Amino acid sequence: MSTKEEEAREVGDGAGTSRAIARARRRAALARFCRAYGGNRAGLYGAAILLVAVLAALVTPLVTDPSGMDVTRATGAKMAPPSADFPLGTDESGRSVLLMLLWGARVSLLIGFMSALLSMVIGTVFGIASGHFRGWASAVLMRVTDWFLVLPALVLALVLAAVLGGGASTIILAIGVTSWASTARLIRAQTLAVEARPYIERSRALGAGHWHVMTRHVLPNVAPLVLANTTLTVASAIVTESTLAFLGADSGQVSWGGMLRGSYDWGAATSGAWWYVLPPGLCIVLVVLAFTLCGRALETVLNPRLRGAS
Repeated sequence: MSTKEEEAREVGDGAGTSRAIARARRRAALARFCRAYGGNRAGLYGAAILLVAVLAALVTPLVTDPSGMDVTRATGAKMAPPSADFPLGTDESGRSVLLMLLWGARVSLLIGFMSALLSMVIGTVFGIASGHFRGWASAVLMRVTDWFLVLPALVLALVLAAVLGGGASTIILAIGVTSWASTARLIRAQTLAVEARPYIERSRALGAGHWHVMTRHVLPNVAPLVLANTTLTVASAIVTESTLAFLGADSGQVSWGGMLRGSYDWGAATSGAWWYVLPPGLCIVLVVLAFTLCGRALETVLNPRLRGAS
């Protein structure tokens, strides 16, 4: 075997070893994360609640008939109390409140997840870019961020939903584009801290460009913060969606906020029809609490200073 072939084999073996070491480190980091998160009781409670909610939303189309949501095909009496046929009673159209809760979970969770994802993408891009670049570019990005930060997000989302029309995609867009400013501020602060580290200067001295620094060095370091903040943003997005639906700017589908609106319109609280008011309200509270618990647990696990303090 020639010398060049031996060198090529050694290079290949070295690359394979490096990849194996990298995979081993990722597995070890994942194991440490699971152990740390498993030791956070509040985070486990939140994850359990979310697991039940997500499973219920996914299984609902497989075990229930969507025609039960059609007001023209409702079989129950109007505003009937809980019974064997309707465990959580019926609404003003005779539809099962339990069935509405299950189908409403799909809409509320979908809008919450997607709007939070959109908000995180916009906030992360603005935060990293404004923290990385200097001069007029950073100034312009931060002025736009400050403009969105001082505007009342709920009012702006309500206006956008009214202007753009109904539909789940409209609500997702309205919530996503009005709730990213605080995330951008948070990510920018972390980006500035990362950019001050010596290895960033060494990377620039070796010829690394803006894209390389932002994607290879900054983004991996702010990713844990983005993950924890996304979990908290989902909770906020679900509350916003429920508020918009209660105010009449709904997606046109059954959601927990829309159920609260229906119970308000028909005076369920004052007429004693608690089964129409409490279930959707409790679902919103439990899911938002679960996301908050998970977000706080992620912050504790991913932030060494918080973990040490606890």
